[in-house]
Amino acid sequence: MSLERINPAELSPATGFSHAVAATGTRLVFLAGQTALDGAGKVVGESLPEQFEIALTNLLAALAAAGGTPADLARVTVYAVDVAAYRTHAAELGRIWRRSAGRDYPAMAVIGVVRLWDDQALVELDGVAVLG
Repeated sequence: MSLERINPAELSPATGFSHAVAATGTRLVFLAGQTALDGAGKVVGESLPEQFEIALTNLLAALAAAGGTPADLARVTVYAVDVAAYRTHAAELGRIWRRSAGRDYPAMAVIGVVRLWDDQALVELDGVAVLG
């Protein structure tokens, strides 16, 4: 499997995402949306960064169970109930990403939503990975 991150010079600098990712591999893994649910199904974490870290950990656990690693992520979508708060915490969220998933970013989008399935959830992540 290989992922080629494509960031054309004529586009704005890709900070915290890649503009495009070309993937070759033999197995696609579609990762369901993950929020800050603990093992008992309860939303934990009071702040957006706390919930982001738990949601990312959950997403990466699902990926690992499918035989993948963070380097296999081709696409991640972030659903945030408060995009302004997401932007405010962007630097901290980037540090959490790098600590948990590494320095390479998949193609990403942040989408503002009115609410998530659980009222207490502030953020949800889903993704697509390509495994060799």
